[in-house]
Amino acid sequence: MSKLLYITVNPKNDIKLSKGMQLGEAFLEEFKKQKPEVEIEHMHLYDMDIPQIDMDLLYARAKLSFMGKTFDELSEGEQKQITAMHALADRFIAADYYVFVTPIWNFGSPAILKAFLDNLFIVNKTFTNTQEGAKGLLTNRKALHIQTRGGIYSSGPMVDFEFGDRFLTKVLNFLGMEVMPTVFAEGMDHFPKQVPEIMAKAKEQAIEAAKEMAKETVTV
Repeated sequence: MSKLLYITVNPKNDIKLSKGMQLGEAFLEEFKKQKPEVEIEHMHLYDMDIPQIDMDLLYARAKLSFMGKTFDELSEGEQKQITAMHALADRFIAADYYVFVTPIWNFGSPAILKAFLDNLFIVNKTFTNTQEGAKGLLTNRKALHIQTRGGIYSSGPMVDFEFGDRFLTKVLNFLGMEVMPTVFAEGMDHFPKQVPEIMAKAKEQAIEAAKEMAKETVTV
């Protein structure tokens, strides 16, 4: 059975409070209509214990990757952290479709998303090194980013200050995924009276993205 991993990145884990989750729900409702056989798993990052790159994880990765050490030679703390890292990566790899729902905060995504993504960079599991350079191993997968923005970042003076969507897209591309055009609702802090109109347009885009993602069967 195929699986869609729905990843929400906002401390407001309530669809009534989160505009991003409202857009995500519009996407999910349409995707379920198009692909009722696909299992949907929800990861809410703020409810998870995500391994951080602390001293144990930093040394565990180094020892296993280029210092010639085995897992049994790691310290207890290093074993715990590297095991948790691989478990999270394995859970991520098990999906076929991915939807990330995030806000933009201070030009980027919430820091917890970076911590989550750090666990996905594992040589010979999610990418490999070749003579031509690094090559992503998570191919034949589709991903979508749904982002809410208080300001305007798609045009005007703030274009070069948007690093949340740009960073996530680059990471997913690096890992080998096909990343669809981002669905975003922007300007909601600048134009509060226009929020209903902005959200309605973004929901339409989310629905269309769901139809597009569902068009082709993904085989991993």
